[in-house]
Amino acid sequence: MKGMHPRRQDALMAVVLFAGGLVLLLCGAYVNRGVPVQVLAVPLAVTCLGVALRRRAPVAALVLGVVAVMGDLCLGPSFPTILVFTDNIYSATLYGPRRLATALLYVTSVLTVVAGVVAGFLARDWSVLAIGLVQSGVVLTTPTITALMIRNHRDQALAERARADQVARLAELDRQAAVTGERTRMARELHDMIANHFSAVAIQSAAVIARQDLDPRAVRKVLESIRENSVRGMAEMRTMIGLLRAEDDEGDPTGHRLTDAADLVERCRRAGLPVELRVRGTPPGLPRPVESAGYRILQESLTNVMRHGAGPARVVIRYDADAVTLTVENDTDGEPAALPGSGTGLVGMAERAGLVGGSFTAGAADGGWRVVATLPFQTPPEELRTGPSAVPDRPWWSIATEEPSLVGTRGRE
Repeated sequence: MKGMHPRRQDALMAVVLFAGGLVLLLCGAYVNRGVPVQVLAVPLAVTCLGVALRRRAPVAALVLGVVAVMGDLCLGPSFPTILVFTDNIYSATLYGPRRLATALLYVTSVLTVVAGVVAGFLARDWSVLAIGLVQSGVVLTTPTITALMIRNHRDQALAERARADQVARLAELDRQAAVTGERTRMARELHDMIANHFSAVAIQSAAVIARQDLDPRAVRKVLESIRENSVRGMAEMRTMIGLLRAEDDEGDPTGHRLTDAADLVERCRRAGLPVELRVRGTPPGLPRPVESAGYRILQESLTNVMRHGAGPARVVIRYDADAVTLTVENDTDGEPAALPGSGTGLVGMAERAGLVGGSFTAGAADGGWRVVATLPFQTPPEELRTGPSAVPDRPWWSIATEEPSLVGTRGRE
């Protein structure tokens, strides 16, 4: 019967049981009280009708079975009808409401005991009482307990399946979050690595094009700086590609640290940006994530000065007992910028500060622009989970709205 609709299976089972019951009745499987076999076949047919309705209407099947058994007890009783009645009880317990199944367990248990006691009392024989209890238990209690066990296993299987589906959905969400996080990290690294070098290349090439009176030595010096920035940018790009192809993960793809700030400032000076660097305090052995975040924040800040600033940059790196603070200031004059920005630089700097549990602010100050990042040496686990720190009185991501004010300042010639 594999592949057959369940209702058709029930109807076929009812026909088979009715045919088998008729054979048993013809063989004399009933208490002979002078009732014709044709009459005893009526309760049998009613119980078989309950078998046909066992899935679609289990309560109705139980009612039909009870009515048929009561009539059969008055006429016979007959073995086939009682045997089919056990399926009516089983079906009502398995397919019926949960409350009905619980009620049937109590009712059948009480009826089993009552039937055995009554049989033993009437016969005045303990052996009859025992036989009555066993027979009543087989007919009433056993189908109920069996159906309850199967029902519990079925419900447990459904619950496990639902739990497995939920775990699969959570795993998929985790995978998507990991992919999104990795994409964000890749975008941040690519932006920070390439923007500084290419901004310097663009500014220097624009200066060579704009100035027709430069002597060959000055042009050669600018071209050497352009070449240096191009080579460095390509080297860092190759490093990033190698990292993406590798199986292990590193905190900083290029190995830059905050202690390399002097080299970064010197490159910016060779690109034509006057930078004043002050280091206060003694640099301790910083964790690598803090070193990387500090270097990238300083690099992106100087890149923004090249793009949008109107005067020299002033960089202060202050090492305290438990944190390092970066401050980058430059003048602005409100003129349109020579180079457009991507609008993600400030967001990326805030993300880097937040990933190590630090704070980040950027905005207009004293007629210019100021970036301040404070990075603690030891990052509490709860801060690692909460993400970037907030700018006072604003969510951290709102600083992205300040990018247009950067774009609105005049770039270097």
